[in-house]
Amino acid sequence: MSRRILIVEDDTELRALIVRALRGAELAIDEASTGAQALRRVDEHRYDALVLDIGLPDTDGRDLCQALRAGGVEAPVLFLTARGAVVDRIAGFSAGGDDYLVKPFDIAELAARVAALLRRGSYPRDVGVGRLVLDPLTFAMNTGKEAVTLTPTEFRLLAFLASHVGVAVRRHELARAAWPYGGIIHDNTLDVHVSRIRRKLAPLPGAPVVDTVRGVGYILR
Repeated sequence: MSRRILIVEDDTELRALIVRALRGAELAIDEASTGAQALRRVDEHRYDALVLDIGLPDTDGRDLCQALRAGGVEAPVLFLTARGAVVDRIAGFSAGGDDYLVKPFDIAELAARVAALLRRGSYPRDVGVGRLVLDPLTFAMNTGKEAVTLTPTEFRLLAFLASHVGVAVRRHELARAAWPYGGIIHDNTLDVHVSRIRRKLAPLPGAPVVDTVRGVGYILR
């Protein structure tokens, strides 16, 4: 059975070039040009790898990746971006990416990196996040029909916790995920944002709970 990958890139010419380069690898290839399309594709199929542009027209690819990770998608992700600074690479890996390729790139290198990700494979999750659903397009969450809006920082914090559900996450890891470009973060800044997330989760039926792990950070369960 051929393996299936998803190419999420809004540049039509570049997306077509990537598809042509990977066609000979006996892969089933699906395409998306927006985050919304990517979410629909992931709902319809199980993918073995994703090639994901960070600069999508309707969302940041890193937020999309975090939401997918929180939803249990473990397929390896190769980020494409025009930003090549170290801080950008760190932000991509913190969001759940497995590899990072800076534009412009050699198409042969992309094909080699995708092949490497497919060899590495994905690892099944043993835990879930209950009824919680995170929407990276609107920065909203829900456990049913009613949605609650989060700020971008709250979204990144909750998505990172959700992608590590049942595991105590250290404060510095959460700070790096929530503020990927750095900034002045005071001692209580993280605590204030977590407190706001807790208040927004509280009225949602079946929502997970964020607990404090003294001396470490926080855990979602």
